[in-house]
Amino acid sequence: MIGVTTAIMQDYRIKRKDNTYAIKLRVTFNRLQKYYPLGVHLTPEEWEKTQQPNPRKEHKANQLFFNKIEQRAISVIKELEPFTFQSFEKKFNQKAAPKKDVFFLLQEYNEELARQERLTTAESYRSALKSFKQFTGDARKTRLMLAEITPEWLNRYEKSMLDNGSSLTTIGIYLRNLRTILNKAIEEGNLAREFYPFGKHKYQIPAGKNIKKALTINNIKKIYEYQATTPAEEKAKDLWLFSYLCNGANVKDIAKLQYKNITLKNITFIRSKTERATKSNQKAITIVLLPEIQAIIDKWGVVPKDQETYVFDIISEPDSPQAVLTKIKQATKTINKYMDRIGLSLGIDFKLTTYSARHSFATVLKRSGAPIEFISESLGHKDLRTTENYLDSFEDEIKESFQKKLLDFKNK
Repeated sequence: MIGVTTAIMQDYRIKRKDNTYAIKLRVTFNRLQKYYPLGVHLTPEEWEKTQQPNPRKEHKANQLFFNKIEQRAISVIKELEPFTFQSFEKKFNQKAAPKKDVFFLLQEYNEELARQERLTTAESYRSALKSFKQFTGDARKTRLMLAEITPEWLNRYEKSMLDNGSSLTTIGIYLRNLRTILNKAIEEGNLAREFYPFGKHKYQIPAGKNIKKALTINNIKKIYEYQATTPAEEKAKDLWLFSYLCNGANVKDIAKLQYKNITLKNITFIRSKTERATKSNQKAITIVLLPEIQAIIDKWGVVPKDQETYVFDIISEPDSPQAVLTKIKQATKTINKYMDRIGLSLGIDFKLTTYSARHSFATVLKRSGAPIEFISESLGHKDLRTTENYLDSFEDEIKESFQKKLLDFKNK
């Protein structure tokens, strides 16, 4: 189309808090110019690098994206006779590629997870999407293109989150979700592997601090012998001990436990976290039915109508997936509330939660000399490294006893 020109340019009129400016497509017709945002924001230095003949990989991705956008605009313009901005905008926007939009892909995957009733994971992706949208700093921004996710972008996001008080754990969760989306984009051919921003010599997702969560056996004894002051406190304590004694089963596993999972000698179940794995990869958890476990079932278990009856009255058969999620969250919150009170009463120096029951199960076994392979199997882990992350350090007094062995020659 004669008289219509295009260009990709950086709009310096509005500077964002992270010192970046929007990259836009400029279309000029009859001396009238209109600007179309591409959903990409770069610093002036980053923009200059995309203009070099042979930029580095992370800048090459942006360069290719900008070239592709401009070529698409030129193709649309050639199809229009006569040219008007209105007809251009309509046709140009119709050809936008949602499969290259991070916001679209996150929302799409969130909906897929919801359909699979993986509501907790879906909630995590929804939170990540909200966080990334807030980071853009532009309420009107409706797209975040795959090409925009560079190591520089990821570093700016991490810094912004830390400056706003977010933990490394939260940042790690959101960025692992983003990494999943990019991996899917590569598998589907929407992102070239060479532009993948994660990994060695690129951006590495931070790991949360390993906060001590495991109890000593002496503290477990204190909890076991603790005399509850109310029925609600007693039930919370018993369910916490049930988790501890049942290989660190989480609240969801306890809530979904049915009488068909219990025999005269054992409790056997598939962890909810791994139940979506293929049958060949599923690892059943088998627990010896100790008298202390049976006593908790006898005290708090519902009267079974049949083998499908849930053992504890946390969820019920008619509950929708959303209702199940809500009830499990509430049960976890209640247990944590009363266990925190119990911990304070007993002088335990960190907050007791359902997580500490699982960590304590693994750590007490470790301190008793159990092989890590046995602990890993008991927890339902596929990888020994996952188990190692659960295991806490030995108590100071045990360290001291080993250290003193270095001077055993003095006693001879």
